[in-house]
This record gives sequence, C-alpha cells and structure tokens, in this order.
Amino acid sequence: MAWEPKDPWGRGGDDPLDEALKKAQEQMKRFTPSGGGFKSVILIVAAVFVLSQGVFIVAPDEQGLVKRFGDVVRTAEPGPHFKIPIMETVQTPKVEKLHRVEVGFRTDPRGRARSIPRESLMLTGDMNILSVEFIVQYKISDARNYLYQVTNVEATIHNAAEASMREIIGKNKIDEALTVGKAEIQQTTQDLLQGILDQYQAGVQIATVQLQDVNPPEAVAAAFKDVASAKEDREKLINQAHGYRNDLLPRAKGEAAQEVNKAKAYAQARITRAEGEANHFLKTFKEYKQSKDIISKRIYIETMEKILANTEKVILDSKAGNNVLPYLPLDRLQQSRLQSRDGGAGS
Repeated sequence: MAWEPKDPWGRGGDDPLDEALKKAQEQMKRFTPSGGGFKSVILIVAAVFVLSQGVFIVAPDEQGLVKRFGDVVRTAEPGPHFKIPIMETVQTPKVEKLHRVEVGFRTDPRGRARSIPRESLMLTGDMNILSVEFIVQYKISDARNYLYQVTNVEATIHNAAEASMREIIGKNKIDEALTVGKAEIQQTTQDLLQGILDQYQAGVQIATVQLQDVNPPEAVAAAFKDVASAKEDREKLINQAHGYRNDLLPRAKGEAAQEVNKAKAYAQARITRAEGEANHFLKTFKEYKQSKDIISKRIYIETMEKILANTEKVILDSKAGNNVLPYLPLDRLQQSRLQSRDGGAGS
C-alpha cells in the first residue's frame, strides 16, 4: 500500500499547499497559450519588465540626458522615449525653472532674512564700506555642462557672483551705490558674472542680478545718516537758489526789455520832434529869405512873448517929465481885470 501524506493538523486527505499550487497552475493555464507553459509566462514577464524599465517620459520643462555605462550618448526632448534597460540611465534636469542664489544673506523656511557680514561687507571705490545683499536668478542653458562640467554649480555661481559684485562696487563711489547707480551696478555685475560662467562652461544663463539691500554697516549708520541729511540740505538750498534765479532772471530780463523799449520810443520821439523842428526852421528860413524885415519883426515879437509871458512887466514913458513917475502897474491892472472877469462869470 502506497504511503499517503497526512494532514499536519491530524486530518487526513491531500496537502493544502499542493492544492493551492494546483489551483495556481490552472489559473495560469487559462491566461497562457496551450502548450506554451512556463516559457510563455517568462516571455510576458520579460516584456513587462522591458516596457517598465525601457520607456521614460521627459516633462515639458525638462531635458533628458541618456547615459550608457556613465557616458552621455544622446539628449531627449520633452515627450516619451525608449532606453535600453539596465545598460542606460536617464537624468531629466528642469531647464525652464528659474533658480535662485542668495549672496550676503540667507532666507530661512519661514521667510526671514539673516544677513551674513562676511559676504555682504564690500569696499567702494572711494574707500567706504557698504553692506550689499543681492540675489542671482539663472536658468539651465546646457544640461550636459550643468550636470557634468562643474562639480558644484550653485556654489560656483555664488562665489563668482560675490567676486563680480565686489569688483563692480570697488569701481563705484558710495553715492552711486546708494542712489542713482544701482541699475548700472546690477547690469554690469550680470554681464561680468555671465562671462565668468561661460569661461567655466557651467551651462547656465543668468536671468537677473537684483540688489536687495544696500546700506552702510550698523557701526557707522548714524554718521551716514548725518551725511545724508547734510546732502539733502545742500540739495534743498541749491534747488531754492535755482528757483530764486529762475524767478529773478526772467523778471530782470522783462524789466530790461521794458527799459530798452522805453528808450527806443523816447529816441524815436526825439528824432521825430527834431525832424519836425528842422522842417519848421527850413520853412521859416525860406520865408525869411523872401521878406527878411517882416520875418525878423515876427520872430522878435514871438520871442518877446515867450520871454515876457511869465515875468512882471513895468512900462516907463521916456517922454515924461522929471517930476512925474513914469510907472504903469500892468500887473495890478491885469489882476483886477481877471477878478472882474471871474466875478462876472460867477454872477
């Protein structure tokens, strides 16, 4: 009689493990071609493995780098692609993302900024110290160089940006760095930094360099405030002086033009009057040549009228005797005549 395995729990019958295996084999046969058996299962598993490990997708903001045994063999644009499983690997850096590097300060997860003096303190061209904090924003322009040309790209950008800013600040005066020269400092620093990174073949494109905070150190902040106040007062006085000048000069020019016009008018009037007198004299002289005696008497009488018009006149009779006072009070007669005329008019 053949030996039959017993139930480990003391029950008779077939082994439950064998039954489970039989059921699994039956289920597998339903999903595999007849006669294929175990080989078909292996082929299906291999196909699933190849598809899962050989197909990769590059996102729209990424660029794919396919490496074979550690060497980059090709790049992949956004979309689905295929690679050789196990032999090839893929890296997909985000080439459209705007990366940020902080210089002179750090921002914690809560958004609070903390100054770093060893990075921010810089010397200006006129031997003053400034605390300069700025950020650098960049994109990946060449994924292969970005990943494999430079060991630590972010640290390289940070150090190059700090060196570039120190060089530019050292070429500018403190007034320019604090006021009107910020835009030029940012652009010049960006150009210099881009040139350095291009020499390193870092594979990045600098988007912007933005000054966040430019102030004197805390130890001399009060003195700088006094200097700034004095400069503001100076500018205020200069503006007041310019305003006074702008108000005074037009007024003076107007008055000068008015006086010039008066002088021209007076000169023209004098010239016209002189010309009229000259014409009158010429006409009189012409008539004088025609009748000298009459014109001489006329001129004499007109002249005497002008002379005697405003003087007291006394007429003496040369034929009167010695005992008679040859006096005729013409002024009193004239006054009495005027009084009688006024009285008659009043009545």
